[in-house]
Amino acid sequence: MTGGYIGKTLFVDLSKGELKDEVLDEKINRDFIGGYGVGARILHDRQKAGVDPLGPENTLGFISGPLSGTPTPFGSRYGVVIGKSPLTGGWGDANSGGDFGPHLKFAGYDGIFITGASEKPVYLFINDGKAELKDASHLWGKDTSDTEDMLKAELGKEVRVASIGPAGEKLSLISGIMNNKWRAAARSGVGAVMGSKKLKAVAVLGTSAVPIADTEKLRTLRREFLAKMTGPIVDMFRKYGTAGMTAASAHSGDSPVKNWDGIGIRDYPNANLVSDDHVIDNLESGYGCYRCPLACGGHMKAGKGEYKYLDGTKKPEYETLCTFGAMCLNDNVDSIIMANDICNRYGLDTISAGCVIAFAIECYENGIITKEDTEGIELTWGNHKSIVAMTEKMAKREGLGDILADGVKVAAEKIGKGAEQYAIHIGGQELGMHDPKFRSPMRPDAPAAARYQMDATPGRHTQGFGPSGFQGHIINSAGLCMFAGIVGGEEYIKNIAEFMSAITGWDITEKEILKAAERIANMRHVMTLREGINPLELPVHPRIIGNPPQEEGPLAGVTADSDAQNYWNLGALDWDRVTTKPSKKKLLELGLDDIANELWPPPETDKPSGS
Repeated sequence: MTGGYIGKTLFVDLSKGELKDEVLDEKINRDFIGGYGVGARILHDRQKAGVDPLGPENTLGFISGPLSGTPTPFGSRYGVVIGKSPLTGGWGDANSGGDFGPHLKFAGYDGIFITGASEKPVYLFINDGKAELKDASHLWGKDTSDTEDMLKAELGKEVRVASIGPAGEKLSLISGIMNNKWRAAARSGVGAVMGSKKLKAVAVLGTSAVPIADTEKLRTLRREFLAKMTGPIVDMFRKYGTAGMTAASAHSGDSPVKNWDGIGIRDYPNANLVSDDHVIDNLESGYGCYRCPLACGGHMKAGKGEYKYLDGTKKPEYETLCTFGAMCLNDNVDSIIMANDICNRYGLDTISAGCVIAFAIECYENGIITKEDTEGIELTWGNHKSIVAMTEKMAKREGLGDILADGVKVAAEKIGKGAEQYAIHIGGQELGMHDPKFRSPMRPDAPAAARYQMDATPGRHTQGFGPSGFQGHIINSAGLCMFAGIVGGEEYIKNIAEFMSAITGWDITEKEILKAAERIANMRHVMTLREGINPLELPVHPRIIGNPPQEEGPLAGVTADSDAQNYWNLGALDWDRVTTKPSKKKLLELGLDDIANELWPPPETDKPSGS
């Protein structure tokens, strides 16, 4: 047996109540690694184009990577894939940490693919390689924290749970899937797809060991890698998590401010109040994902002041602090902790949720949304009480919150009256909290504006576009955390090849895994293309690229040249610069012969004339 893979995948049809195990061809794993790489290949082959994203024919997948659940540093993550995103209309995926991914493998499966829709709420229980569907009527309507507690009481405390909250049940297009209570596979509307299937949760329990080809070599590689994990960046993440970046990012121009229309040093002077020591002031304990050497997460003590969040509530991280902080000009850290907790319990993507609140505030400030619409809530910049109140309405789909719960694009269309000018998104997805006009010293060559527009999941801050994005595809598909690349340095691709070789028993080179990453990039892109979406045609809001540029601050005079970025990267990928179709030559070079024939069908043979 190949190391790193359990060797079994579960296919579930909820409409028929059928569960079937399959052994995938080893070539799929070697060509596409795992995670959304394998997911894109399988969904392309098994799901037709043009399905209703919230209909029974759309597929939902949970997939680990070969390094997840192994001693590889940062090997904690799993991917969620959907053949068609209800938020963007194209390919959809999300990614989460904690320890659900490793325990999926311990329970006896590399992945799960779910089609159909149940007539009543159900959950999927996998126990040491045996899967069954169980009634979830008693769980429907419960938040994700209560759902996990109830399933642990029913199935045993060692069970691991991935579930949706009421937001997913009510098909909010910005809902996600939660595991370990506070870890989220949040983007692309994956929670809504799970809710449309009446699937409340997936619970996994098991004792299978992930096979490893060369245990001694793996120990040596791990020891060598951990010895290199030193320096100020590592120290910052261990002390603060990503919360240590908030203030610096707001004032450097890295994070957007005031719904992408503000300047941090001018409009958000107290960014330090939602950063660093202010965030961990009420910290109870640190938290790390499965065997993580960094442990950047944390749990809070019970809220003592105005916001009575419960003991153990998760510490907010950079993206959440930015969306509910800088984007809304809110410098009350307790209110952000509270909003974060609401999103986690109800199962909302905190990036989208905070961006939607910022959008609503700007609409309110400009008279497009009125106090009557908000039922008395004063949606003004920095009004932390109103921000928390509207977040709860959005989570429950009550009043104006029912409109906001599907993201800024849909909300703007429903509100009308010019609301579209304040709806910052690409393809329906709210953007991550890194301004593409800012050139990161860690990735000075990264085409940030292009990645937001051109990735198969638009607006994704954890993705790259073009050759600079290949590392991300490797990390995500292998089951690793992106911090593996940040602290691993320039040699990390080499490190991954070595870890994969030791675990799988294959002789894997850097060149091979980079080729696999390029194959994955093409596969995800093809899934979006076949839904009729050319990402070059997606509108990019002028605020995103700085058109016109800001007149003061660190980004004064800066406009991101997304056209030039797209032009260069399309050429580097050998994708057409108008249609974005990968060339037939490139697809054949990657071994994607069937995709080449799909996109470039041979011309029909001329029929002979005459009778």
